[in-house]
Amino acid sequence: MENKSIARTLRLFSQLMELHEENPFKVKSLATAAFKVDKLPFSIAKKSPEEIEKIDGLGKSTAAKVIELLQTGAIQEMADLIKETPAGVVEIMGIKGVGPKKVLVIWKDLGIESIGELYYACNENRLIEAKGFGLKTQEEIRKAIEFKVASNGRYLYAQVEEVAELLIKEATGLAGGIQVSFVGDFRRRCEIIDGLDFLIGCQDASGIISDLKEIPYLNVLAESPEKLETEHETGIKALFNFCSPDTFSYNLAFLTGAEGHNKELQNRLEIGDKSFETEEQLYAQAGLPFIEPELREGLFEFDLAAAGRMPELVEWKDLKGSLHNHSTWSDGVHTLEEMALFCRDELKLEYLGISDHSKSAFYAKGLTEERVIAQHEEIDKLNLEIENFRIFKGIESDILFDGSLDYSDEILARFDFVVASIHSVFKMSEEKATSRLVKAIENPFTTILGHPTGRMLLTRNGYPIDYKKVIDACAANGVIIEINSNPLRLDLDWRWHQYALEKGVELSINPDAHSKKGFYDTRYGILAARKGGVTAADCLNALNSTEITAYFKQKKGI
Repeated sequence: MENKSIARTLRLFSQLMELHEENPFKVKSLATAAFKVDKLPFSIAKKSPEEIEKIDGLGKSTAAKVIELLQTGAIQEMADLIKETPAGVVEIMGIKGVGPKKVLVIWKDLGIESIGELYYACNENRLIEAKGFGLKTQEEIRKAIEFKVASNGRYLYAQVEEVAELLIKEATGLAGGIQVSFVGDFRRRCEIIDGLDFLIGCQDASGIISDLKEIPYLNVLAESPEKLETEHETGIKALFNFCSPDTFSYNLAFLTGAEGHNKELQNRLEIGDKSFETEEQLYAQAGLPFIEPELREGLFEFDLAAAGRMPELVEWKDLKGSLHNHSTWSDGVHTLEEMALFCRDELKLEYLGISDHSKSAFYAKGLTEERVIAQHEEIDKLNLEIENFRIFKGIESDILFDGSLDYSDEILARFDFVVASIHSVFKMSEEKATSRLVKAIENPFTTILGHPTGRMLLTRNGYPIDYKKVIDACAANGVIIEINSNPLRLDLDWRWHQYALEKGVELSINPDAHSKKGFYDTRYGILAARKGGVTAADCLNALNSTEITAYFKQKKGI
């Protein structure tokens, strides 16, 4: 075993001891020993137990731990501490700038047990008021997590968007009016991106390749007459493909589609024919209506085309209001009035559905029954003062472990709508998670099922559920399913949108905004909905203010 491995083990041991608030003297001794071992000019593994005990800076007790590690491959006392610590908490300790004292607050005070939960908490501003934290520390932790995730070579769509737009602008400028487009996963608006792909149509690619190689923030990985593989300074891979102008539309289609889509499309085209003026012409030649890039996954788009049901996909302009949002009443950063005015004046929406956290979400300043009543009084006042706009009284009510909501029927009846969501106890079997959700769906006050699987893309898998049973329950009880627009969530997964629509379940594209800026996340929910083949008619918040008022009243039996 190398000195560095021994030092890392001792360092983690000291951190675990500090996390579990053990003897500070022992913690310091282990941390010092870790530093000393890392700097030794000789291999400690080659020394005898007697020699190890004499090494300066170890001490008899720590030397015994090192000997135990070398002889058995583990330190039993450390193994016992690891058993008492959630695996995600141990992983959090590996984030740069997050020491044991901060981890203890994150774990015990905030109830966070994974990097995914911590990243989401940063995005919801939950760390700002925690002991030993602040806005600067929260931002540093968020960036450290992003770096850790990015080092795996995979990115959220939202994380690569800025680089993508920069590179397409560069390529378009260099091409001088020649055809340039995104292709691949990014053009299909996939939620997770492994790299950026571009297509440039030109007679001679050599000049453009030379210019691209001169861009200072691009590192060239490989080059051929048809392709230039590069890496952006952020680590994002960017592949530039080149083709002749007359085959641009053909290559645009086949470099965009997923394998299943391309195989079916190729079967419908005449062999060898690659000259098409537009993609629309290519699809027409294949006997198909134009299929939007988002749908080209080879899953259900050809069935829709064959049935003559190719959808007119939802757009931002179709949405008339925003539901599932948080204000300073819980863990948001802007007041109710600020959120409402932003929706009316900047986003040109007709209504805002406020749904602050319920009382079980103590970490997010969840609303007690008394505060619910006080908030409703403020909403009534604002609805009288703000012209041409409506604030609806909602709540994001926690689904408890037994599937019940965390307010009495008397309180739930006060709301215009209720978003029911799980925020705690994620470790469940599929049977338990499904039954928990179904019971909440069957609650007559539940209007919308919020982020149904609780997933955090790239950082935390959702709890396992039987999607069909959950969606069928929503169909049977008239419950809307949320498409949570936070780019970390995008939950309900787009792959289940068609099943929901077939069962007659409506969807709601919700930003889960915790600030005015958060409303712009709606765009990512729209992109996910488009991948699922969702139209405006399928969306609850495409209803105008009058229509959704009537819907809420009907749901409540008024």
